Amino acid sequence: MTIITLIMYYSYPSHDSNTQVQYVRNKIGSNYFIVYYKNAARFCFTPKEVGRVFGVAKFTPGVNNIRDWCKEMVEKYDKTEKGPVNIDKEKGFGPECHDDEVEVVEINNGKLSFGILLTRGMSLSTAVIGKQSFGWKSPVQGPVHPKYVPLNEPSGLGWLDGFDEMMVRCGLESNGAPEFDEETNNLKYPLHGRVGNKPAQKAVLTIDPDAGTISVSGVVVETRFHFFKLCLETTISTKFGDNAIQLDDTVKNLSASPAEAQMLYHANFGDPLLDAGAKVVAPINELVPRNDHAASGIDAWDSYQAAQPGFEEQVYFLTCLGDGNGDTEVLLKNAHSTQGVSLSYNTSSIPCFSVWKNTTALEDGFVTGIEPGTNYPNPRSYEGEQGRVIKLDPNGTADLSLKMQFLTDERQVADSEKRIATLQENGVPTIHKKPQKGWCAP
Repeated sequence: MTIITLIMYYSYPSHDSNTQVQYVRNKIGSNYFIVYYKNAARFCFTPKEVGRVFGVAKFTPGVNNIRDWCKEMVEKYDKTEKGPVNIDKEKGFGPECHDDEVEVVEINNGKLSFGILLTRGMSLSTAVIGKQSFGWKSPVQGPVHPKYVPLNEPSGLGWLDGFDEMMVRCGLESNGAPEFDEETNNLKYPLHGRVGNKPAQKAVLTIDPDAGTISVSGVVVETRFHFFKLCLETTISTKFGDNAIQLDDTVKNLSASPAEAQMLYHANFGDPLLDAGAKVVAPINELVPRNDHAASGIDAWDSYQAAQPGFEEQVYFLTCLGDGNGDTEVLLKNAHSTQGVSLSYNTSSIPCFSVWKNTTALEDGFVTGIEPGTNYPNPRSYEGEQGRVIKLDPNGTADLSLKMQFLTDERQVADSEKRIATLQENGVPTIHKKPQKGWCAP
């Protein structure tokens, strides 16, 4: 299988620790330059703009050489007018044009880099800041094209054949454990739903120098004739030189009849962030172990041990406290509090949170999932009975947002912990020792 990277980077060969220039070849938008100068990143579309970044130094021989190199890049690779041009994927860059290829948009904001998997539901691949990476090492050698993921195989577990993302959405019709018809035993709902294995029908890349942002928007449709008609409209954005990714999603009902939907943001992290002694820090309102096995580890639900071959997964369901607007934050940090990732979201639209611990051997998928959602990943019918679904009017919509911040030093981790401690002051946590009715499927 071929992996198509839609962005390629070329570096000016004579860079130093204070000055670096990159030329970015972009398949779904304009080519552009990234200039790193005086601890800042600037995006430019012409060699002339690159020269202006250096102020009065633009007339020096060194900057003249940089400008000449930029002109060479433009002459060799440029293809369109300059400016933040949006090109619709329907016009030739979509997965429909490459049946066996996984298309990836590689984003680099000058500090943070990550990939957006267009062919796999606009999921996110490993994020990198400097020498620090955020993701996990799946035994699945991905990214895997959806055509090789047998979602509807009889076990209902075919989704696992493609699971290797740093963040994958689960939904839209369902997002939990497999469910089977009681009479026929036929599969009704596969594990974690279908949206993560649906290709984006179109994608638009926008680089806005005035706002200082890079964004990729796309639409992922999940429909079945006579049945559900849902779609995800998403914009994934990051600011120049920032350490965060912002996801702004709209779940839309394409039908003239009312519909229901679910969404789970399955964010996954392993080595090196998830070391022995790593911890989840959350402003707990209420916490429940999913089953008796999870209950056996309830006293250490928030901490992680070193990899243990044969470890049986444990899952914990939470509701989190928010501020006056319902905004909350959850942190995963390493043992020394020098690296972490925080997830920020609103509890009004995303009321549930799940912690999945799978600290088995590295070769077998050493990973934890920290997972905000509209529900818990129980079977679809059970969650529906509890009312944990998105209710959509005919042609109605629901907006969901998630911010992922990648923390690379003690100060950033400590700041996140302080914000969470402030949220915890809004209530005393209730931690149940056993699974609870209404939370955990029998």
